[in-house]
Amino acid sequence: MDNNYILLILILIPVLGAVSITAFGPREPRQAGLWAMAFSLLALLATIDLPVRFIKDGIDARFHFQFKCDFLPQLGSSIHFGADGISIWLVMLTSLLCLLSIWASFSAIKVQGRSYYALMLLLQSGMTGVFISMDLLMFYIFFEFTLLPLFLIVGIWGGPQRRAAAFKLFIYTMAGGVLTFAGIIFIAWYHKNHAPSGTLTFEIQELYKTPLSHHLQIWLFLAFFAGFAVKVPLFPFHTWLPLAHTEAPTAGSVLLAGVLLKLGTYGFLRISLPLLPQASFTLAPGVAVLALVGIIYGSLCAWVQSDIKKLVAYSSVAHLGFCMLGMFAFNHTGLSASLLYMINHGLSTGALFLLVGMIYERYHTRELAQLGGLARKMPILAFMLILFTLSSIGLPGLNGFISEFAVLYAVFTSSGSSERFVGPLGPTYAIIAAFGIILSAVYLLWMCQRVLFGPLKEPAVAPSHDEEKLPDDLSRREWSLLTPIAVLVVLLGVYPRLFFAGTDPAIDAINQKITSGRQNNKINLAISPREINDE
Repeated sequence: MDNNYILLILILIPVLGAVSITAFGPREPRQAGLWAMAFSLLALLATIDLPVRFIKDGIDARFHFQFKCDFLPQLGSSIHFGADGISIWLVMLTSLLCLLSIWASFSAIKVQGRSYYALMLLLQSGMTGVFISMDLLMFYIFFEFTLLPLFLIVGIWGGPQRRAAAFKLFIYTMAGGVLTFAGIIFIAWYHKNHAPSGTLTFEIQELYKTPLSHHLQIWLFLAFFAGFAVKVPLFPFHTWLPLAHTEAPTAGSVLLAGVLLKLGTYGFLRISLPLLPQASFTLAPGVAVLALVGIIYGSLCAWVQSDIKKLVAYSSVAHLGFCMLGMFAFNHTGLSASLLYMINHGLSTGALFLLVGMIYERYHTRELAQLGGLARKMPILAFMLILFTLSSIGLPGLNGFISEFAVLYAVFTSSGSSERFVGPLGPTYAIIAAFGIILSAVYLLWMCQRVLFGPLKEPAVAPSHDEEKLPDDLSRREWSLLTPIAVLVVLLGVYPRLFFAGTDPAIDAINQKITSGRQNNKINLAISPREINDE
């Protein structure tokens, strides 16, 4: 396979799968699922080949496997794909979780199977496109396109309040996205009129060179912030998330937590920080405060939930706060830890949503008050639930530990000051965040204690004639779904160098842009308005 076309093929495989299922696929849902799974598996195999080729080409900060062709040449936009050490990990996470989500849907999706699996494949294509787009307009198109299949998946195959959840998701995301789009159009126009090249372009690498004043960077940062913060979701833009998670089908929740929330954090890492470094540094304390509030607020909300799925949903608000906190520490450790946190959260929380779905398929309830002592009857499920709970908490030896520890270290050692503020972060932020880790241990272990231990408590479930008979403990399909994630949870916990070796050059490149912007910011802030007038 030609390196120049491998990323384009990754986009097209799910699209071709969606078209073929819709046009020729079997009507029986499970058969349609097998059809979709074949295309998703093919995409995963192509994705696994990426790091092999990446290592062979040489691990560096360059964008590899670049593909480029005209899209809107009169507007300076092109279909331009490329992947560095950051993108490759996120693309692999997307391909893995999409395959597992399709497989997990076999026992849950009973109607309109062709449409459901076609939408799942389109969602996979859209999410992959976000992580490999090197053109800002194409990035935005893929970024917003993911909303459509997710909206339909939640609105058609979701729970009793699926329509309210789908429309709330749509309104929040679109509202933020419109402001982000305005920022994209402005920076492309400004680049044309002020950059040395004098050309209209949406190439992200070219836009990095745009000479922006501190004032303009602030406004552009807020425009991008509107779209990315909703997607993260950063407090107080998170209110759509718990309802969307609760009402979405299991696969929808897995992809929402595992990949879709990372579109926002990836937007900050790839676009906001390197493109607008001065504004990012200036506003870092404010973003960090929102992240800290989200960590504590999300943890406290999770603690009082009676629905397991809603508990895990609020835990995402808290965990993504750590991701944002590390990113805005403005050092190599923080940026690397933030990226690793994206991967770890996708694995651990995605697995927790799979387990919640498996419990729901057996008992038709997620209420903690109606469940208890399941470890007596389901030891394999109990093992998996405890493993991924400890991973989310950050137990040493599992994947969550190194990312949480690195975030706290990066924040604690973060420094930099100006006449306007002291920061950007520092020990106080790290101490408050550490308290959030304690809270996560409290509510997650409390959940495990209620569900798994004590006297056996099972709600009475009326059998349904069209329902698949599931075994008491996990079936072979179900534990096969969780095993790949469990292996990665342990592997990244005991050998995190596997991750850092491939991402360090790309993280260094972004960190250099941020450091340069921080230095310029200090210089600008050191000049008083009177000195500017004198000049």
